[in-house]
Amino acid sequence: MNHIELFSGCGGLSLGLEHSGFELTMANELSPMAAESFAYNFFNENLEELAKKGQKAQNTLWLNSNFAELKPRLRENPFTFPAFDDVGNSDIPNSPEELQGKLVVGSIVELNRLLDSDKELLTQLRTAFGSTNGLDLVSGGPPCQSFSMAGLRKRDCEKNTLPWEFAKFVRHTQPKIAMLENVTGILRAFKDEEGNSFHAWYEVAKVFASIGYVPLCLHINARLAGIAQNRPRFIMIAVRLDHYNFISKHFENGSSNKQLFAPSLNFYNLVQQVGDGLEFGHLDYFDATKPLHRPLFEKSFLAPLVNGNNVTVRDALDDLKQNSPSGPSEFITTLNTTFEHLPQRTELFNHDFRNNGEIVQRRFRLYQILQSINDSSITKQVFSILKGNSTELADDVWEICRTYKYLHKNGELLPFATKQGFIDYLLAHPTKKQTQRALVANAPAPAALSIPDDACHYDEHELRVLTVREMARIQSFPDNFVFRSKVTTGGQMRKFEVPQYTQVGNAVPPLLGLKLGECLIQLLT
Repeated sequence: MNHIELFSGCGGLSLGLEHSGFELTMANELSPMAAESFAYNFFNENLEELAKKGQKAQNTLWLNSNFAELKPRLRENPFTFPAFDDVGNSDIPNSPEELQGKLVVGSIVELNRLLDSDKELLTQLRTAFGSTNGLDLVSGGPPCQSFSMAGLRKRDCEKNTLPWEFAKFVRHTQPKIAMLENVTGILRAFKDEEGNSFHAWYEVAKVFASIGYVPLCLHINARLAGIAQNRPRFIMIAVRLDHYNFISKHFENGSSNKQLFAPSLNFYNLVQQVGDGLEFGHLDYFDATKPLHRPLFEKSFLAPLVNGNNVTVRDALDDLKQNSPSGPSEFITTLNTTFEHLPQRTELFNHDFRNNGEIVQRRFRLYQILQSINDSSITKQVFSILKGNSTELADDVWEICRTYKYLHKNGELLPFATKQGFIDYLLAHPTKKQTQRALVANAPAPAALSIPDDACHYDEHELRVLTVREMARIQSFPDNFVFRSKVTTGGQMRKFEVPQYTQVGNAVPPLLGLKLGECLIQLLT
């Protein structure tokens, strides 16, 4: 099997697909910082070292850049890249065959423009550089901030055009299957400027149907595939009509595969008849988290997405603790064995601990206790004092809080003797943060983990934020996968920099990529 990876990021999906049996035809990524990690793990190409020596990369090629040298390219703002045909410093070779297996750094918009102008390159991509069976898969997760419930939720936001650019690339290259991954927020309608409901996932499905693909839309959760994170995701698997007609001959009447694709085929036919004007309501998505739909996943080609073991944060992280670490869990041993084809490393990378001050540590202990109590009304009262909005605490709340041990200035964990002493303690540790929480050891991690401030450790002797490696463990990255470039960023740089923490948070979990690959191979063979 072969595939082209769009919006490849640091390579989480590509890693999973590779280990399920796919060979990389070409990859594309906008961010030079994420590309640095991709190159290091897939090509064993150290861009930072090459830049120091004044050398060029062999497998990581810029569509166009403001710089000829590699060093400034690694920190270049990708939103200032010249157009592919502008004066600049393009690495695109004259012979399209030389792009085989390479990572192209640049905008998908400009890559599509290049394909519009270069028919020879287009032919090479359609045939997967000479494969007799053509291109099997185009996959990727377009950036999704504006579909996210935490995002702008704007219909005409520039970032929302990227799924359509994805579809344009698919129309160009004609793979047998296209797979698009996105945040679950794409499933929730939002209003456009005229007050009309806009269902982004449905519009994307219409576009793929209009270019000859039967779209199957899914709502899944990474934890069902054996990942230590409660990470819901939207997946669209779009099958080219002629390939669908070929494989559907093998679907037995009444089978789960037949039931899954039947609404999609009806929807495809409606789009051919009505076109872009087809109103919302003619296609639904299948939800792996709902009991009604779960059997369809379990008895179909989608079974790998729901047959994973339950994995907790403790399973993923306990051997990485500074204090009294356990041995690696069965999950970690299996994870590292599964992805053993990565270059072997002699040390554990990306596990540098961040400095947290004493006040912050005491606040982290408080977050751990609130997670342990797990009562929103108590959390609300405590945070009201932390934010300086109140100096009162109900007696019934105090009766529960008094049973726990808090971190004091002397470094000891002790309970409070009086309610006023506890209130004074809260007033001495103010915060304006709204979302920071402690992880729960015996549960999967929450979905929102992309910056250090998102969560602190679950262990009372580990009062700190997570390291990049710990974030990566939660995301099912094996220990031999190394993240490159800056560790974190801030301020205005957030708008275009993709440091290590963000690379992890944005990635498709490799283990989920592996399970998705296993599903797709069944459709391709």
